[in-house]
Amino acid sequence: MLVEIIEESPRLLKWKKPLNVDEVASMAEIDGSPNGRVVRYSIIHRYNRCQTHPPLHIKTYNIIALVFERTIITRRKTYPVRAISSGGRVRKKIGGGIMRIHHRHVSLLHTWDVKSACSSLYISPLTNPPSPMSSQSSAAVISSAIAAAASRSESFPDSRKPIGSIRFQPLPLSLSYCKSGKISSRICAMAKPNDAETLPSSPSSSSSVDTSLSPRVKSLKPSKTMVITDLAATLVQSGVPVIRLAAGEPDFDTPKTVSEAGINAIREGFTRYTLNAGITELREAICRKLKEENGLSYAPDQILVSNGAKQSILQAVLAVCSPGDEVIIPAPYWVSYTEQARLADATPVIIPTKISDNFLLDPKDLESKLTEKSRLLILCSPSNPTGSVYPKSLLEEIARIVAKHPRLLVLSDEIYEHIIYAPATHTSFASLPDMYERTLTVNGFSKAFAMTGWRLGYLAGPKHIVAACSKLQGQVTSGASSIAQKAGVAALGLGKAGGETVAQMVKAYRERRDFLVKSLSEIEGVKISEPQGAFYLFIDFSAYYGLEVEGFGLINDSSSLALYFLDKFQVAMVPGDAFGDDSCIRISYATSLDVLQVAVEKIRKALEPLRATVSV
Repeated sequence: MLVEIIEESPRLLKWKKPLNVDEVASMAEIDGSPNGRVVRYSIIHRYNRCQTHPPLHIKTYNIIALVFERTIITRRKTYPVRAISSGGRVRKKIGGGIMRIHHRHVSLLHTWDVKSACSSLYISPLTNPPSPMSSQSSAAVISSAIAAAASRSESFPDSRKPIGSIRFQPLPLSLSYCKSGKISSRICAMAKPNDAETLPSSPSSSSSVDTSLSPRVKSLKPSKTMVITDLAATLVQSGVPVIRLAAGEPDFDTPKTVSEAGINAIREGFTRYTLNAGITELREAICRKLKEENGLSYAPDQILVSNGAKQSILQAVLAVCSPGDEVIIPAPYWVSYTEQARLADATPVIIPTKISDNFLLDPKDLESKLTEKSRLLILCSPSNPTGSVYPKSLLEEIARIVAKHPRLLVLSDEIYEHIIYAPATHTSFASLPDMYERTLTVNGFSKAFAMTGWRLGYLAGPKHIVAACSKLQGQVTSGASSIAQKAGVAALGLGKAGGETVAQMVKAYRERRDFLVKSLSEIEGVKISEPQGAFYLFIDFSAYYGLEVEGFGLINDSSSLALYFLDKFQVAMVPGDAFGDDSCIRISYATSLDVLQVAVEKIRKALEPLRATVSV
């Protein structure tokens, strides 16, 4: 179990201002080293013995602590998880993960991963036992602590008695301490449901309240890409110079004419609700785009504009899948496909692909997996995370197999269609013989037009399915932002495939891709399938698994290797197990060439100690 709590250091609390790393390190000798992890520490309760109602004071300090599995180290003391010292007294675990703390202060630890770590404890009076509740944010914890303080009618208890209880929760993230003392990083180990969701989230009341979550939600796995991206961003905000290669987001600004269209919409008062399916002007523009660029004929009532392509995919899956249906997903896959299938009570059926085949689906493997329960095949070309592009001939083979199964539909995720490198070309699956009525085409504006924050995507398909998705959207979010839709019209007006604006972005992506493929291919043991589209490299580092790094530990999978890169060399990448292939790590090259050059040197340096033992 990982516990996220540290006791107060009176020597540090005398300071009236936040302390920096050097100041803190000079006061604390931890594990024989003056260095350690600096964390944000907030005092939640401070009781005043002279008052009947204990006041609440919230003050923030920087203090130092190291947290290991089953061990807590604060200043010069080490305590096992089963017993935590506070104010010089120790009480063992009562049961169910409940600890009693003898101290005037009950504290909440704020760490870099606020979403997870801040839900790792709750505070309540001992007058009532804890009741099952859900995880929550730090703000919710603080709010519940305030409520608990306000509701107490008894005077402050004697210091010989415990003043509260804290429940420690197993975190869904693994925590590792870098012996350099500079960074303590979290790399998700989310292979199982989040235990936090079964734990209490607020102080219990006199009546028992069931606030447990549904099995559908509890079964969801958090997105590793979001966790790594958020962690890297927070480290940067904390002053740690992390090279961020995790986010799937263009580093370019939204084209100026597109932004101006959104600004003009605001100035002209175009800020009200729109039609649920999207403004007619945008849907007509999408129809023209699909006709001219993809050879697909759709009417506006076959188009549904949503708050991003992710919403379009989820609504499509929910609309066509029933409990017990199977969703066929080639791996590596985008992280949300499997979880969205589970939300529909469908079963994801994963078909592994090989790096030697450029991570493309083998039609024979597809045919062997299809059953009478097969309902939806999800294809992504160009692919996230591999950058692979399906050639038309291979798609035609897949289409012939699909045609043999009356219940089988295809969701074609084409969000990266404009980010493609010649001689590769994009083919829309719906344009293939007999596939028009079977195909749900999803696309959007985020990637090609650098509009990730605008949240605008769309679905095209059979009228009755699109209508069903629209009905679902009407009960969830209603229409997309009116401002974003006006910007979308302007984006489609840039010309075929985004015109020269998008072409310049693609040119830069290609230059970066070529540099990375050449540079990383020179490293012994590294395998690369050259991407033909998107802005990702999915690199096979498995030759380095099973090796141990001095000062770090064993590297036995993509998560531990990604953690090694982040902890020791400050390069953030996404482990391949998030995409269904643990042999690889995904690198996003949606950043400048200068940054990529530094990243390559860091990766080389990171692998140098292991290279002599690598067997290719």
